[in-house]
Amino acid sequence: MAPSARRSTEGARAAGSGPPMRPRLGAAADPVRSLYLRPIFGDDAGRTPRETCEVIIRSAGTVGVRRVTTSVAEALDWARSQGRDAHARVKALAGRLRRPPERFAGLALDRPLIMGVINVTPDSFSDGGETYSPETAIARGRAHVEAGADILDIGGESTRPGGSPVPEDEELDRVLPVVRGLAETGAAISVDTRRAGVMTAALDAGATIINDVTALRGDAGAMAIAAERKAWVVLMHMRGEPRTMQDDPRYDDARLDVYDFLEERVSACEAAGIGRDRIAVDPGIGFGKTVDHNLEILEGLGIYRAIGCPVVIGVSRKSFIAKLSAEESPDRRLAGSVAAALAAVARGAHVVRVHDVRETRQALAVWTAIAAGTAARSAT
Repeated sequence: MAPSARRSTEGARAAGSGPPMRPRLGAAADPVRSLYLRPIFGDDAGRTPRETCEVIIRSAGTVGVRRVTTSVAEALDWARSQGRDAHARVKALAGRLRRPPERFAGLALDRPLIMGVINVTPDSFSDGGETYSPETAIARGRAHVEAGADILDIGGESTRPGGSPVPEDEELDRVLPVVRGLAETGAAISVDTRRAGVMTAALDAGATIINDVTALRGDAGAMAIAAERKAWVVLMHMRGEPRTMQDDPRYDDARLDVYDFLEERVSACEAAGIGRDRIAVDPGIGFGKTVDHNLEILEGLGIYRAIGCPVVIGVSRKSFIAKLSAEESPDRRLAGSVAAALAAVARGAHVVRVHDVRETRQALAVWTAIAAGTAARSAT
């Protein structure tokens, strides 16, 4: 079902006449399963939430999901009336929205950051092995930095839909020369892997970020490595594994199911000694999701800000772009990739993971300047 079909009907016109009635928070008709806050952003390029939010109430009964837009203060007052647990939950979420993270991997989050993709694989969906050799991958990484990349994300195993794992030794042979070759560029180096052994070796070679599509579940030793080495980590949501993730993916509510997963993984990391200030979250666009799931998540992306971690989004050259357009090949999806990245930043993304750094940086520079001017004029 499309996202618009799942919206609450509480704002429908009353009894056939008059203006739409504003939905109001009230006593829950069914026991509350969970509460969420989605921030409403101002005109400053998705940087600062207003004191307005969407309260999302997930019922344990037959009502399903109810959404009400209100002020943060009113949400807190309402939650207090619902009991200690509800108030504690909403207070924690509101606090994270009001005090967003300021840095990740040593980088200030006062503007959108760009993570440049470097696939050291022969079978990447996006470039078909264009940067498979270490020399070519290193040259691509340096070009990304010159074009404005803040982070370089280096991966030696394709996680495209239907992709198969490679032996660990082969992944190490692909990744390590590139990490070493780019460690002195000034960009933060991220290793895109789900193996503890590759994480360890890449951190030794100069990486500081672990970007794991399994959210540190794919290898029993991954969590301990991240904690012991005090690495920054990106936890991504993926349904199943690459070989099967697109086999009829289903959710009760994609946006909220992904939120619940990421929130649980952040809690697991904290219990293992990885501070929330070292974690970013990625809802995993295209990883076990239909086009409608992807659009639902992107439209309400700000909800993940209430987890209290930077939000990373990867939309670059993804197949949903072609499915919404004219079935273009990955190398012909630049315009759609930039459009999706800008939409994600407007909805609260802190970091965009992209293949086309120069074009994305230019688009962000122009768009944020316009947004900043709009915000300044609105304040006068």
